Amino acid sequence: MLSAWRRYVRAEDFVWLLLFTALAVFSPERNPWFITVLIALGVVQVLEPRIGIKLSIILKLALCYPAIYLSGGITSSYYTILLFPVISAATSLGPLGAGIVTLLACAMYPSFIIYLDFEQYYIPYDQVLVIVLRVLILPVVGFLTRQLAESSRMAAQRYQKAAEELAAANQSLKEAQTQVRRSERLAALGQLTAGLAHELRNPLGTMKTSAELLSRNIGQENAMAVELAGFISSEVDRVNAIITRFLDFARPQHLRLEQGNLAALLDTTIERFEREKSGALAGIRIEKDYSELPPLTFDAGLMERVFSNLIVNAAQASAPGGVVKVNTRLVDSTAEVSVIDHGTGIDPKNLESIFNPFFTTKAEGTGLGLAIVSKIVDEHGGKITVESIPGEGTVFRVCLPLGKL
Repeated sequence: MLSAWRRYVRAEDFVWLLLFTALAVFSPERNPWFITVLIALGVVQVLEPRIGIKLSIILKLALCYPAIYLSGGITSSYYTILLFPVISAATSLGPLGAGIVTLLACAMYPSFIIYLDFEQYYIPYDQVLVIVLRVLILPVVGFLTRQLAESSRMAAQRYQKAAEELAAANQSLKEAQTQVRRSERLAALGQLTAGLAHELRNPLGTMKTSAELLSRNIGQENAMAVELAGFISSEVDRVNAIITRFLDFARPQHLRLEQGNLAALLDTTIERFEREKSGALAGIRIEKDYSELPPLTFDAGLMERVFSNLIVNAAQASAPGGVVKVNTRLVDSTAEVSVIDHGTGIDPKNLESIFNPFFTTKAEGTGLGLAIVSKIVDEHGGKITVESIPGEGTVFRVCLPLGKL
């Protein structure tokens, strides 16, 4: 309720009303027309933010003239009301607009000389100086007010820029903290995975050998035993494949760095995807938009694995017949590769976890694909980011440094 009231009535409105009420009450001029004009001037001043600064200045200039005329013209002590339009113009208009309003105000006050009957009156020299000083005070106040307003605007811009830089720094800090947390989790889970994988391989080897011996030694008449032995052998192979992926994630990568063309690597990856896609992925199209990039230093085998994983994930998230876009561009001192889909998107609560090992939303996934991708990109000195809107799609960006590692 209070905030709604403040939108329509400002604290300074009471100050203006108090000022013009005092001018009307204590004015030696008892002319009702003068009092009416003075009140109208106060109303315009209060309504200035609502009626617009230009209309307000025009109305104030128009009201100042009869107010000064009715209170004595050139001898009026109310010449100072001309400061209202001058100050408004100095604080709100540009140099040209403020200058025009000031010139009009300066011309308005001495124009009342034309109403004097010079056959009966003449202006002494000292009064001429007073008139000149009254005129000069208008541009001086206008200039100083404009300087002060300009200084305030520049200070506000500096504060705004500082706030934006601080917000950007905070965002960068949050991203860096996320990267550090991810690296710490990867390191800890990598050590655990390596030890666990080595411990599991020995009993799995024994199980596979036992299943093969069992399959050879039982008769074909026991079809169920033969089938079960086959199941054991195939499941052991599947577990071994998963353990191999665990080890790929856990063991340090020995990068074979060579200078190469990133666009050519992407073309090779896309061609392989086109050859091997099947089932629901058969109708997925890949659109390419490459910007010219300088040669980069990278491990071709590992980076192909990165882009292959991202393209397959994007295709799996897309609707049948959908499009996956692969774009490249140069951003500062990095080469950026974007893999874009218009699929189901990622739930915001999962965005920070998708690069964690063993995190997956797929029924048959191991949760190691993106973890390995992130690790490979990190070891190349790059970074991978993701942006996603549920129901609209996802963008994975891989940024690789241009310089040699």
